[in-house]
Amino acid sequence: MKTNKAAARRFKITGTGKILRRQAGKRHLNEWMSKDVKRKLSGWTELTKDQKQNVLELFPYRKYVR
Repeated sequence: MKTNKAAARRFKITGTGKILRRQAGKRHLNEWMSKDVKRKLSGWTELTKDQKQNVLELFPYRKYVR
């Protein structure tokens, strides 16, 4: 089994088992956005419960199964 490398670049799994993803909406068409909105879109956020199981299947060697 192999880890899906596209998923490994897009997601982080924390030590407690949370899955983090990048915020969407900051790549282009953002000259109208205020600085506060762009700053809020930077960084990482946790995945929803619906998406979590699909992403976990792409990491067969993960340490925590939650």
